Amino acid sequence: MYLKQTLLIGASALLAACAQTPAKDAAEEAVSTPANDIEQVADVVVEPVSVQQYPASLFHETTSYGLGSNNGYVFSHNNDAILVSTDETGIFNAVAMDKTGAITPLTSSDDNAVYAQSFFPDDDRVLITSDSGGNEIYHVYVREIDGTLTDLTPGEEVRASFVGWRDDGEVFYIQTNERDPQTNDLYAYSTADYSREMIFENDGKDIADISPDGRWLALSKDRTNADSNIYLVDFLADDTEPQLITEHEGDISYGVYDFTADSETLIYATNEHGEFNQAWTYNLASGEKHPLIEADWDVSFVFDSPTGRYLVSAINADAMTDLTIMDNETGEAVELKGIPDGELGQIRFDRDEETIAFGVNTDTSPFNLYVAGLSDGEATRLTNALPEAIDEDDLVTAEVVRYESFDGLEIPSIFYMPKQASADDPVPALVWVHGGPGGQSTRGYSATIQHLVNHGYAVLAANNRGSSGYGKTFFHMDDKNHGEKDLQDIVYGRKYLEGVEGIDPEKIGVLGGSYGGFMVAAALAFEPEVFDVGVNIFGVTNWVRTLESIPPWWGSFRDALYDEMGDPATDIERLRRISPLFHADQITKPMLVIQGANDPRVLQVESDELVEAARANGATVEYVLFPDEGHGFQKRENRIKASEAYVDFLNTYLKGEAPDEDPAPSGNAAE
Repeated sequence: MYLKQTLLIGASALLAACAQTPAKDAAEEAVSTPANDIEQVADVVVEPVSVQQYPASLFHETTSYGLGSNNGYVFSHNNDAILVSTDETGIFNAVAMDKTGAITPLTSSDDNAVYAQSFFPDDDRVLITSDSGGNEIYHVYVREIDGTLTDLTPGEEVRASFVGWRDDGEVFYIQTNERDPQTNDLYAYSTADYSREMIFENDGKDIADISPDGRWLALSKDRTNADSNIYLVDFLADDTEPQLITEHEGDISYGVYDFTADSETLIYATNEHGEFNQAWTYNLASGEKHPLIEADWDVSFVFDSPTGRYLVSAINADAMTDLTIMDNETGEAVELKGIPDGELGQIRFDRDEETIAFGVNTDTSPFNLYVAGLSDGEATRLTNALPEAIDEDDLVTAEVVRYESFDGLEIPSIFYMPKQASADDPVPALVWVHGGPGGQSTRGYSATIQHLVNHGYAVLAANNRGSSGYGKTFFHMDDKNHGEKDLQDIVYGRKYLEGVEGIDPEKIGVLGGSYGGFMVAAALAFEPEVFDVGVNIFGVTNWVRTLESIPPWWGSFRDALYDEMGDPATDIERLRRISPLFHADQITKPMLVIQGANDPRVLQVESDELVEAARANGATVEYVLFPDEGHGFQKRENRIKASEAYVDFLNTYLKGEAPDEDPAPSGNAAE
């Protein structure tokens, strides 16, 4: 099992990585029980419930856990431990966790986040990745048995990632952009001494997967944001040039899920046959193609277990993902016992394929790790991610709702209503805008959202047109129309909230990160009377500059991103028209801006200039700059400061409460 590219949303997801609701690994992270029936919250009678309010520091004492890469060995060579990334110390580090949940630290970074990738096949060495201050220039390291780190991909501007192992364990694969900053070449590394050989020199395609036997390499290439292809390289053939296997006409997206364990079949995604991504198989010897999984929603991911006995797949069913582990020997699905109803993800098999490690989260409980035997499905919980001081009954379970936009289009959304709300004591509300373009707000635990809701703010996480998960027609409705029709979907989110019992129709703001941050700034600039306040979290404000300053490692996505957003060389007039920076003289409502100084996607200057321009217009603007973060928050202390800043700002400018004498967003605050 190696690198999986499953969501056919191409370049449009590039800005979304740190702005989902909650953030999830698109390839394999979050899966769940089937979606609940849709309810229109406006028809529900709201009964207030008394709840205890908790500080941001307590919500963000939630411990995050993530299992090592699905491309590697997550169970140790003797099956005694699993490889985990956790921020238990306040920043992510790699640890080994035994089957009782006891932790042995493997790294001890206190500044840069470290992410666990894979154990070695036959000893306790570990592959990890880390960047510098959130700059996304990741290196791959070996954590040696004695605890020292060996950088396998040195170079100040070298960006690298772990791809997987050959099935004999003698070789592992890493892709790096050291030869050409705009593309990744593939290297085979010796397990014994780390000597390496370039096995594929890339010409701008994306390395998607390599077969377990090392013979076949799958590549993908976006032609536009609606059209992509798959190529195969046969390293045993006389001609090792990539061969196109998805010849087609018209706009069809193809992506790679996995090679099967026997290295005989490629499992791939395509929306050729309808609105949604289906899983198909391609026989590597004959070229024959056959359907594997068809559904009324996108197939999120599919992968084989190491021996091929089990097939793991998931469907993105209305922002809830329905996962199946199929036993190919019995033809029956594995039933896991002793786990809560919620999102199940990160399935990892042990060396004997008798046990799996995985995680479960719900709207009110963070991602916790479990192990279970495949023979009986009995699960054992290993972690307690939610702080004991938080009563889970005080937290809110989300509902899936839909509302009509200006043109009658239904906008699917995730809705959180504070328990203390009532018709007699209505609460303020926020329209939450996800990242992207092309992201999706989904069910699942979010410390940030639960903190807001716990402090009396209803949250409507709107999946505006252009969001993934609702079919290709819906997904492409915002192409070269960003900040226009999709912005109206957000405006109509306010109109929807105004009719919900228990919400104060006079106190509704907008909040979002990354592309969602752009939408916040756009709402305040282009619809200045609609929202009462806005919270812009590292949002794009000048599309001309952002598209001109695309990081070099996005080279393979550039054409598709330009196809969706516009080419700054030819579409500069439209890009300036939709860029809030050039219309900041219309911003009048209070705005909070959050920015990371090391952000390679949305440069700090984007926020600096917007803040300056809006203040020059007389608008009230608070600005919090994190000097040690990039596009998102890797450090717990910064997540706490950001959440405190949101609530303090909203309490002052949306609720109208007097600010604290010593406001929370200090220290890293710019002015």
